Amino acid sequence: MPKPAPATLDELLARAEGYADFAMRKMGRMAPVLFAATEIGEIWLLPHSLADVRAKNDFANTCRLVCAAYAATTAVLALESWLTMAKPGEELDPDTPPSEAFDRREFVILMGETASQKKHKFLPIIRTDAGGFFGFGEFEGGSFGHLRGRLQGCCHQKFLTSSNGRLPRPCWQGWALRVRCCARLSV
Repeated sequence: MPKPAPATLDELLARAEGYADFAMRKMGRMAPVLFAATEIGEIWLLPHSLADVRAKNDFANTCRLVCAAYAATTAVLALESWLTMAKPGEELDPDTPPSEAFDRREFVILMGETASQKKHKFLPIIRTDAGGFFGFGEFEGGSFGHLRGRLQGCCHQKFLTSSNGRLPRPCWQGWALRVRCCARLSV
């Protein structure tokens, strides 16, 4: 049986959007998840916890490690986030985190990349008066040219192969990673 081709960036973004819709409708929230397309199939990676900055950095490092170890050709990160944007003609306050801003908006953000391409999609969350998930709205903020964050560059890592050996011990030694690989699907 021939190996299936790894998912394209658009296919993986669509799968991430479907997961986001499912999770929001079933639970009213969504855990961050990395979708990675590899030669052996698709990998979904969820963190055990993102309680503090260290846990967030550990998850980002683990995502890079998984993408490198499995030679991911495409990666998409889906996460729930607060977003603040400057009003026309005004400056954005850099000292107020979005989670504390009065005019914040709640989004699911999909950030995807291959070695040569990056795409992102913003899904505004619409909630009922009681706080339940109602659906996604249309994002009217246009497109941002560049996003920055902990998970940039997952598909730009040097792949691990038998010719370049194992990871150096200092790279993984001492990491207390609590990450579960929740699903591994054949594409």
